[in-house]
Amino acid sequence: MLDKPTPKIYSKKEKLYYLGGDIMLSPVFTPFIKNSPISVMARGLMEKVLNPEQLDEWFENTAKEQYTRDLLFSTLFYLMSQVVQGSQRSIHAAFQASKEDIAVSVTSIYNKLNGMEPSTSAALVRYAAEQVEPIIQRLLGKQNSPLPGKRIKLLDGNCIEKSHHRIKELRSIASGPLPGKSLVVYDSMLHLPIDVFPCEDGHAQERSLLKTVLETIVADDVWVADRNFCVVEFTCGIDKRDAWFIIREHGNYPLELIGKEKYIGKIETGTVYEQPIRVRDEAGEEHAFRRIRVKLKGETRDGDTEIFIITNLSKSAANAKTVARLYRDRWTIETAFQRLAEYLNSEINALGYPRAALFGFCVALVAYISMSVVKAALGSVHGVDFIERNVSGYYIANEIEGVYQGMMIVIESDHWVVFRDMPESDLVRLLEELAGNVKLSKYQKHPRGPKKPKPKRVAMKNKPHVSTAKILAERKKS
Repeated sequence: MLDKPTPKIYSKKEKLYYLGGDIMLSPVFTPFIKNSPISVMARGLMEKVLNPEQLDEWFENTAKEQYTRDLLFSTLFYLMSQVVQGSQRSIHAAFQASKEDIAVSVTSIYNKLNGMEPSTSAALVRYAAEQVEPIIQRLLGKQNSPLPGKRIKLLDGNCIEKSHHRIKELRSIASGPLPGKSLVVYDSMLHLPIDVFPCEDGHAQERSLLKTVLETIVADDVWVADRNFCVVEFTCGIDKRDAWFIIREHGNYPLELIGKEKYIGKIETGTVYEQPIRVRDEAGEEHAFRRIRVKLKGETRDGDTEIFIITNLSKSAANAKTVARLYRDRWTIETAFQRLAEYLNSEINALGYPRAALFGFCVALVAYISMSVVKAALGSVHGVDFIERNVSGYYIANEIEGVYQGMMIVIESDHWVVFRDMPESDLVRLLEELAGNVKLSKYQKHPRGPKKPKPKRVAMKNKPHVSTAKILAERKKS
């Protein structure tokens, strides 16, 4: 197991680094506060909300099948975090780097990972989100919600990409093995993944997980989802729980049109119409919903010229234009998945066992949660809209990855303990102070222009390969 750090006691002669008020850090932090404050923010936050003692206590209270003997849960989380963040290339490499501090073999590490309960992995994401939510709310302050008094939750599915054929039974199979999938819930106001519903079966329908999702729904939540989740059981189940939904209509969704469709007006993406509908659930109970049609200015990537959106929100709570805009904003969860793939190693191909792969994905979500706090701190100082438009999460993740190992060598574990007992108000002030030291030009986005259409490729008979050097030489001649 990894050794637990003890708080560092400073002598009166040692000079502490002050960040206003009662906030003080060891002088060893000084060069990192100056040159990489984002790395200090990320590491300090993890010490505050997910330190080893905290994680191990949480695991003992959460796990149902697994238990702790010689290998602590915090050790597994520490090893997986290094792989997810890119500071180590594999679990084995992370183990090798900390071998002297771990009292078990690498085989025990993999056995523990392969047996990690999906429910524990999911609970870890929920726990991390709950820990940072009040911090983000303090950083961002009161925001203008499009639906005051309601929490908007975006729901979407993610399938972990195929793994290597390392498991014995897979070595003779040419097909790509899928180690699992999950549904992820994303808070659009906090820019934060807050829940996940993992599934070990890579071929399972996403809809098969909706019963579990329904169990978590509370009154006044607003669920926004794509048409794959437009099923009677889910929409009517949300309605029965005094919650709300905005979901794109599926072609097989059974509805009854009532009255005439009304023209509402125009929004950025097209023309909006509205019509009341009636839906009967499995028990025969009737539900009165609204159907919003948006006649698009341009085609979707699937070639659709119009889309239909179903909602149970009343007109007084959200007019048709607001509903259409809220559905349009669901792309933010797809962007989050894209960022997970680009910034973090969220799908570790070497982990073929479903439980290990799902744990890796959930640890990546926790790392994304940490980055969300960093961006919230930057937004509190420089403006949320400015950070969203101009700051690249890729460069933030890249700096954390590049600095982390060296920073942990210079700043030993006992120096970080100060973050554990730091009051939330002081932590927020510290994050804002560090955010003010960030040189934003280092993380500038560079949006590319529109993609050029791909030219048609010409097949060259009797030439399965070509020499790139010869092709470039021909370019020079011409």
